[in-house]
Amino acid sequence: MHTFFSVINRMKYINRWGLMRNIEKENLQQHSHETAVLAHALATIANERFDAGINADRAAVLALYHDASEIVTGDLPTPIKYGTPELRNSYAKIEEQAKNILINRLPDYLKPVYTDILDSESAPEWPYVKTADTLSAYIKCVTEIKAGNTEFSAAEKNIYKKLEKNPLPALHVFMEEFLPAYGRTLDES
Repeated sequence: MHTFFSVINRMKYINRWGLMRNIEKENLQQHSHETAVLAHALATIANERFDAGINADRAAVLALYHDASEIVTGDLPTPIKYGTPELRNSYAKIEEQAKNILINRLPDYLKPVYTDILDSESAPEWPYVKTADTLSAYIKCVTEIKAGNTEFSAAEKNIYKKLEKNPLPALHVFMEEFLPAYGRTLDES
């Protein structure tokens, strides 16, 4: 019996934003889906507007699994993950071990496929996945603030600055053409 997919299904039990009061809880499965949608959109914009040649479908798949190691580690808050170079290096080692734990839950014939997905930081699609991950965090902040939760105000400002500095042209197109709609209700859209 192989347990990889049943463990992946447990993404829905890993809550995000643990250090902050949330009006709407967000779990890892929801975040991964949103990141996949955004990564696909960014790669598609890059292809259609800038002839980038990025595999948008692969970007979506990589995004679906981009935080899979958190099934093992939990969602560590950003200040812990990236607070110091020592913490960053230690967390990278823990994350690598967590990925190996997941891969070892597969039969041998699937291990190469999912190893390629889980170890994709050097893939040409990866910058779109990481940008989508940041964009998803920003959208969470916008949503919380719109619902009256000012606890996300500082995070919203910091993440927005990070997005502004991002060199991907497709992100800036998305921010101009699509991002403003995230502050609206369905009736306003």
